[in-house]
Amino acid sequence: MDARVSIIPEPMAATDVQPVVDGVTAALIRKIVHVDMDAFYASVEQRDNPELRGKPVVVAWLGNRSVVCAASYEARRYGIRSAMPAVSAKRLCPDAIFVPPDFVRYKAVSSAVREIFQRHTDLVEPLSLDEAYLDVSENKLHLPTATRVAKMIREQIREELNLTASAGVAPNKFLAKIASDWKKPNGLFVIQPHEVQSFLLPLPVGRIPGVGQVTEKRMKAFGIATVGDLYSRELSALENQFGSYGLRLYQLARGIDNNPVMSNRVTKSISAEDTFAEDIPLAATEPQIRLLAEKVWKSSGGNARAAKTVVLKLKTKEFHSLTRSLTPPAPPASCEELASIALALRERIQLQPAQLFRLVGVGLSNFQTADDPASPLFLEEPRETSR
Repeated sequence: MDARVSIIPEPMAATDVQPVVDGVTAALIRKIVHVDMDAFYASVEQRDNPELRGKPVVVAWLGNRSVVCAASYEARRYGIRSAMPAVSAKRLCPDAIFVPPDFVRYKAVSSAVREIFQRHTDLVEPLSLDEAYLDVSENKLHLPTATRVAKMIREQIREELNLTASAGVAPNKFLAKIASDWKKPNGLFVIQPHEVQSFLLPLPVGRIPGVGQVTEKRMKAFGIATVGDLYSRELSALENQFGSYGLRLYQLARGIDNNPVMSNRVTKSISAEDTFAEDIPLAATEPQIRLLAEKVWKSSGGNARAAKTVVLKLKTKEFHSLTRSLTPPAPPASCEELASIALALRERIQLQPAQLFRLVGVGLSNFQTADDPASPLFLEEPRETSR
């Protein structure tokens, strides 16, 4: 269902080094910078409204079913975090100032940040509106080190946009991602190639990107609490315990990440969803489906990406998720056609008429690849998340 992209690594130059760690050959050493804007949405709100500076700002609609999009560092001191229910945030900090999100404005600021990145390299891989990987192995300004590049980028963001960003510099994306979080907010941390093992081994396994609470708990049941514990396990043991993910864990414990920065990532899907203020029957969802179809259509650039599949998502009052999808002979040619397909998918929900729903979502997926002769040019659509 997801669009796939094949990546052919660049040939290695004679000056590139292929380090060998415990018999595992790593990819060529790159100079990677991961830049992460600090409390991005909340910081934009504080920048644009001086009355909010220094105060606990929560970017969210204040409602029984709203969730926090972002929280200022002043609000985080109360335990408020992104994705928690807004009512919980209000309970933690009754004096918090709730500001409704303005994604159009955040996206404009994100574009300005992207322009700064591209002064230094064309190898920019956005992960969301507020973070990106940059490959500065060769940079446009010919600065001598990746650290100098990261410092200049942070200075330009601060001086030109009056915002702060944290950055991590490392030989690969995995390490750069960890490094950018090391001295947040407004920090810079560098992991040199010879420091990788001494830095990694003492870390709790939960610091590995992708290892969530469930996986971390499972690891601890196997006696794996730190990256060092992971490092000491044989590859075969990790594959027995974690399947195909075992190889990835084995490599990451050794600081190995061969994934290149992809400056032209193909968008896998675009979607929008809405949680209702009150549970409603299926028959009453048509206005929301049409509105969501309009949002998705606008985000897709008016069918610029030629998605092959339309997806309808519903969540019942009891939190059961239902998904229906259709791949028509041709991609939807208009917003109205997208809405019509989504409404037709609704008819495939076979539940009792009295069933109530709390959420509906509309999406586009299965984009045509660049190898498809009928495929138009792709445009990047960063995820809207914040830290």
